[in-house]
Amino acid sequence: MKSLTWTVCLALAGTALSHAHHDHEEAIPDHVREELLKKWDQEYTFTGIASFAHLKPVKCLVEPDERYDIAVIGAPFDTAVSYRPGARFGPRSIRAASARQMAGTSYNTRAGINPYASWATVKDCGDIPVTPFDNGLAERQMYEAFLELGSRPALTPATSSHGTKGISAGKSKLVTLGGDHSVALPALRALYQIYQKPITVLHFDAHLDTWNPVRYSAYWLSEQSHFNHGSFFHKASREGLICNSTSAHAGLRTRLTGVDDSDYTNPGPEQGFMRIHADDIDELGPMGIVNRIIERIGLDSKQPVYLSVDIDVLDPATAPGTGTPEPGGWTTREFIRILRGIEKLNIVGADIVEVSPSYDNKGETTALAAAQVAFEIITSMVKAGAGEELGGWYGQKEAVETAEKTEVEEEEVVVEKETKDEL
Repeated sequence: MKSLTWTVCLALAGTALSHAHHDHEEAIPDHVREELLKKWDQEYTFTGIASFAHLKPVKCLVEPDERYDIAVIGAPFDTAVSYRPGARFGPRSIRAASARQMAGTSYNTRAGINPYASWATVKDCGDIPVTPFDNGLAERQMYEAFLELGSRPALTPATSSHGTKGISAGKSKLVTLGGDHSVALPALRALYQIYQKPITVLHFDAHLDTWNPVRYSAYWLSEQSHFNHGSFFHKASREGLICNSTSAHAGLRTRLTGVDDSDYTNPGPEQGFMRIHADDIDELGPMGIVNRIIERIGLDSKQPVYLSVDIDVLDPATAPGTGTPEPGGWTTREFIRILRGIEKLNIVGADIVEVSPSYDNKGETTALAAAQVAFEIITSMVKAGAGEELGGWYGQKEAVETAEKTEVEEEEVVVEKETKDEL
């Protein structure tokens, strides 16, 4: 009883002290507060809490009034892998690797915009507390979290001159840091509910991830054995979540099962995906890959596109920290160039998955690549809602401005000529 009394007293004392401290903060004169901010309200890239791009961390799932245009959310789940585990630590490592991204130092030259200092409110919404003990429960937790966070109205309303238009007008967007690739299934389920139509998927990966679950075992099967990081697109297609006729795989170089190419040719729900192989870049080049993707998916503002990036699309020479590495992948430079080329796709959500830091090198090149991929995706989302043509592409913004100026001058000449003719 005595210990309980002491506990209550300490709690009350703590509350009193916190109120006193709060009152003291309110009593600080404005000029003193301004001076403190001038002296100490700054941060270097190597300081501070490891949130994504130094964004203020918020546990959005327990803050129902929290609003944003784009939310970065971690999904630290990796108990559906078929090879190396460890991607549960992916969100933490990607955030740490994003340290050189700060609002004041993140002007993206290729895009002509700073995504963290523009119209969009981007927040780090923390991690989904995913259980590692029950995959069925984990699947449900992620779905409910994605649905909750993705259903909140964007901070920028549809009536604003900024923000994306078309089907995603007024809707918030999520960029998920995985986690193994199975996190895409609950994300697609949530997007299907939000947009009420099948979602186009652009899938960058060394592997198809459309395997029928019997690929792993035709004897030992259960409902939960279907939920794994190699069969989630098969499952999503069966559920009608994906628009197969506009979806695409890119970066493929996986081995197939059996003694023939039946993994490719057998009829299945996922056969509508267009396939771009890693080797295709040798003949097409990065922009050839971009053109094939855009021709396939289109730039339809009424069709939502989900961008899913397995970091093993990169060659393990530059991204060794992943669960299922496959030699012969794209370089970081090539992949970033492709991402920059597809900036006009109607991307409503994205993930970067399969980063396993325990297999990364001392330079953390895998995590760095993943952080850069997230930066490029967020940049494209923000640029899509800028409400004006920004140009970009390392100097072409000036070319756009020159073209606009020339057009105005030509119109003035025409008006002047018409005026003279009338006189």
